[in-house]
Amino acid sequence: MGDSADEILHDVALVGRIEAVPTLLRVLCEITGMGFAAVARVTDGSWTACAVRDEISFGLLPGGQLDVNTTLCKEVRFARKPVVIDQASLDPQYRDHITPRTYSIESYVSVPIVMPDGSYFGNLCAIDPRPAKVSEPRIVGMFKHFSSLIAVQLESERRRDLVQTALLDERAAGELREQLIAILGHDLRQPISEIALHSQLLLAKAKDPVAVASIAAHIHSGVKQAATLIDHALDFARGSLGGAIQLFPVRIERIDEALFSVVNEMQALHPGREIASEFDTPHAVMVDRGRIQQLATNLLDNALLHGSPDSPVRLTATTTADVLVLQVWNQGAPIPAESLAKLFAPFWRSGSSAQREGLGLGLHICAQIVQAHGGNLAVTSSAQDGTLFTATLPRRSL
Repeated sequence: MGDSADEILHDVALVGRIEAVPTLLRVLCEITGMGFAAVARVTDGSWTACAVRDEISFGLLPGGQLDVNTTLCKEVRFARKPVVIDQASLDPQYRDHITPRTYSIESYVSVPIVMPDGSYFGNLCAIDPRPAKVSEPRIVGMFKHFSSLIAVQLESERRRDLVQTALLDERAAGELREQLIAILGHDLRQPISEIALHSQLLLAKAKDPVAVASIAAHIHSGVKQAATLIDHALDFARGSLGGAIQLFPVRIERIDEALFSVVNEMQALHPGREIASEFDTPHAVMVDRGRIQQLATNLLDNALLHGSPDSPVRLTATTTADVLVLQVWNQGAPIPAESLAKLFAPFWRSGSSAQREGLGLGLHICAQIVQAHGGNLAVTSSAQDGTLFTATLPRRSL
């Protein structure tokens, strides 16, 4: 989330477009008896009012700023926990604090507004020169619920902006559309042709069980390849239009079972290759099972494509109290240093590889999946040690 002056002013405008905000601020004032409530955009160096209800002539309007160092919002931002004061002059922690003394206030509430992606937007806050019983759980709970509602509405407005920008930029959207169509038209033709050919062979060999099984395996491989291409294209298209990788995280006690399934499927598709696996995952994880399987599949597919045919590909996974670490290793020609920074870019393909590489979206989608889980994807590559992709994800991603 940007912190420049223009970006902050844009966020002020976004809050101004949320029709529910004035009503929320009015409700807060009426229920607590406090005379001033606001939605503020808070950064390390600034405090900017986005929406205000002022019944005590505090004198701050939307777009107005305070010295963030004179507010408690900076402390709330750092701790990501509410600060609630019933009567500052009698509060042992805050009676000598700069904020109550600077603004002559007794009651104070400040609750963080955290976006769905985990980024910090600002604070929902209220103040009054009179004491107020605001530390009651129902009052604090109401502030928290309202701050969550504001975050969701802000995310909706931001996505609407991104979609509108993409739609207005007709040339860019047209180029993206033509690029996707051209690549899909080329890359989908091969698996579909394979499916059509082997379907005809299947009809001709219907009385030969061994031949039927072999042909069916080829058909399954072609369907899997086509489905993967389509999934990658759709994920990329959503991201390019302002969306994001969709996650449906659930608690998974045995993530190793999900990964074993991937290994078995990849081994069936590549019977001539050795795929080794080792899992040490005693901890449950909170992740999107399908996306983790997609991550493992894409990394294994990349390793099988670029690794030495006579060397095994290895998938390992470990869990600790904090993280899930998934690694895929292969031996083979090292990735050039100048290419490492481009690996996760969309449509990027190695100029040194003579093999077909599909859309060039597999590793890009991997990076997006890991990022959506709040994790990090890294790669090292050398002739001596081989190529190693490491995905580190918080064990409880959401």
